[in-house]
Amino acid sequence: MTHAHPHTSHHGVPDGPQHGHGTDGQAEILDLDAEVLAEHIASITAWLPLETNPRQIVDLGCGTGAGTFALLDRFPDAHVTAVDASAEHLQRLRTTACARGVEERVSRVQANLDDAAWPDLGSPDLVWASASLHHMAHPARVLRAVHDLLTPGGLFAVVELAGFPRFLPESAPENRPGLEERCHAATDRRTAEHLPYRGADWGPMLTAAGFTIEGEHAIAVNIAGSRNAAIGRYALGGLQRIRGAVADTLAPEDLTALDQLLDTGSPHSILRRDDLTMRTERTVWAARRA
Repeated sequence: MTHAHPHTSHHGVPDGPQHGHGTDGQAEILDLDAEVLAEHIASITAWLPLETNPRQIVDLGCGTGAGTFALLDRFPDAHVTAVDASAEHLQRLRTTACARGVEERVSRVQANLDDAAWPDLGSPDLVWASASLHHMAHPARVLRAVHDLLTPGGLFAVVELAGFPRFLPESAPENRPGLEERCHAATDRRTAEHLPYRGADWGPMLTAAGFTIEGEHAIAVNIAGSRNAAIGRYALGGLQRIRGAVADTLAPEDLTALDQLLDTGSPHSILRRDDLTMRTERTVWAARRA
């Protein structure tokens, strides 16, 4: 969701200039994330400590639907209400739902969750929020609202990112080793100003909102590029967005090396590398309303 800070992507990578990689670029990243991490998202849904299969699910900050479709797959009798601030993301989600033949099992609601009054989201027995809570200006209020929304005994699943994935070996590129980490350090400094809750420990905040923590699960993701062709495209899209955000803070030599990686016609293009690995960490909390 990008409602609170419109120049920040779903995964905390700042957007490029207004005429650069905007919503379309972000939607592309979200779709690639869903494609590359499909089995990891499925493993999270399988891990959830559910007493019965949920029938009504709300996906808060659904983006283009990675969680929505994983939940529909996992719980074939469930209906998902997908909530996001972005009309473009919700339209993309609808297109995917139609292509998958599950459009009747999905409702779409455009809403800014930082607003004091929420639209009617029913009485779900599972609420899912993946990489979205850190975009809230007032997360404590959002957590209390989710607590009140859930049916008694319902479960709230919160997924948080350690940061944007890494792809290159530390020794790369050969002319500027460590370039990727320097780029991320520059974005992290900017992100910290806009997204103070990214990477947060949501456990204490969930407890303060009245939830009982039933499980916490850390997931380390490490997927070799040779296993998934989408990883190169993900790396390209992510670094393009980073360039748009921090080009003015990088050393000239780093910017030159970054532009070589981003030049898809160059022999140095990141798409031509055979040593990419997607590395990231996510933490999941399962919190129950008493």
